[in-house]
Amino acid sequence: LGVTEDVDDFLPLTTSDLILQTAYDLSSLKRNAMSIESAVERSAKIVFALKKFAHRDHSGERIEADLIDSLETALTLYTNQLKHGIEVVKNFVQIPLVWCYPDELNQVWSNLIHNAVQAMKNKGTLEIAVSPHNEKVLISITDSGPGIPQEIQPKIFNPFFTTKPAGEGSGLGLDICKRIIDKHFGEIGFNSAPGKTEFWILLPIKP
Repeated sequence: LGVTEDVDDFLPLTTSDLILQTAYDLSSLKRNAMSIESAVERSAKIVFALKKFAHRDHSGERIEADLIDSLETALTLYTNQLKHGIEVVKNFVQIPLVWCYPDELNQVWSNLIHNAVQAMKNKGTLEIAVSPHNEKVLISITDSGPGIPQEIQPKIFNPFFTTKPAGEGSGLGLDICKRIIDKHFGEIGFNSAPGKTEFWILLPIKP
């Protein structure tokens, strides 16, 4: 009930079953109200993120965009998958706005985060880092999953190649990511070992 000082003054009241029951009911109402408020705030964030994610720029031209903001939006959309066992670590260094096709980069972040969550089977650590790198920006998405087997690493960006069971993956996710990064005249690659897989992306700041 928020009583944190002079608790001894309230102890005589605990001899009454009616008062104890009333206090318990009031504290339950308070906890429920806080839970509802928290759920509404989370829902509002997700709706706002969906609105931003669904926005489409029909000009077909590059615009200046905040990549950290777009990564935050992608993370918000995966709130439900991340909150049950995945620790998210964000290492964001301030970067300038980047000339890009933001809607297409949203696809890249979404694909890479989705793959990381699946690789970890919803339990582990997801680290996302952003930093300046000469005239470019470096974005990395790292998971603590089992790693990509050495024998399939050369095929990982091939179209239609997938390690998922039939019906669960098209094998186009990473191929699409590479095509989008190529369109930005950027680079994409990965480093993988048991317990750690990092996908990194280098994007030029200016076209």
